[in-house]
Amino acid sequence: MALRRLTGKTKERGRKARGGAVARDRGRRAELVIITGMSGSGKASVLKAFEDLGYYCVDNLPVGLIPQFAELAGQSSEIERTALVVDVREGAQLDDLPKIVKSVRRILPTKMIFLEAADSVLLRRFSETRRPHPLGTKTSVKASLAAEREHLRPIRAMADLVIDTSKFNVHELRSHITEGFQKQEAGNNILVSCVSFGFRHGLPEDADLVFDVRFLPNPHFVPEFRPLTGRDPKVAKYIRSFPQTKEFINRISKLLVYLLPHYIREGKSYLTISFGCTGGQHRSVMIAEDVSKHLGKAGYRVKVVHRDSPG
Repeated sequence: MALRRLTGKTKERGRKARGGAVARDRGRRAELVIITGMSGSGKASVLKAFEDLGYYCVDNLPVGLIPQFAELAGQSSEIERTALVVDVREGAQLDDLPKIVKSVRRILPTKMIFLEAADSVLLRRFSETRRPHPLGTKTSVKASLAAEREHLRPIRAMADLVIDTSKFNVHELRSHITEGFQKQEAGNNILVSCVSFGFRHGLPEDADLVFDVRFLPNPHFVPEFRPLTGRDPKVAKYIRSFPQTKEFINRISKLLVYLLPHYIREGKSYLTISFGCTGGQHRSVMIAEDVSKHLGKAGYRVKVVHRDSPG
């Protein structure tokens, strides 16, 4: 107000015009990330990851205030990247979120992240933290999760990125978000898990792709290799000594390098590739290790998990 008293009408109109142009320019650079999803899926951890990246973060902002928040963020000279959490704690107002997000996307670039997890995982998390479900204590946590999942279905359908956090611990989830949004321009913001397993112990429940490597000669029948695993250099050398092993690794690695960009374009943020042998100790372990190295060299973030391997 003091500035307005000190300047003339002409200068004031000029400043308003310039300010509007600057605000519109900042609006193009600004970014809003809306984090939502199931209770217990890790929204607080994800918000913390965005805060560590320098985003201005707000937890549980009332849905009705999102348009004003987006407008202020778009006009701010100090805040360019913002993130907020909206979830079932909002109650009936959450039904307005899809309509509000559509309007906000006309103000500044907006991305919605939806977090979810398997019911069994969410039940375990609620049990470990001993916290009640936000929908109340009149029903069981299992019933509340079912009601919440149904309530959030329309919101999930319009999300830009859906992340199943069942596969992540807290540190992996935050790392996944951090690396993904730090390196968005690189395009390889997908986490690939190479998992070895034994068919005798059952298929991995979270596998996206499964490859059976039981066609390779089995080191189990070599007495000196029986107590070892596919990570042992002698066992790995033995498995690699067969021409079909080298050809399989090359063919599968090339196939995956071809497929991964297509998965990324479809919005996939992680992919679990499982390799199975009889017991999950020798062949599958060695193959998972070698394929992960090929994918790492191709520029992808990879972690290796040996589900059934001892040690």
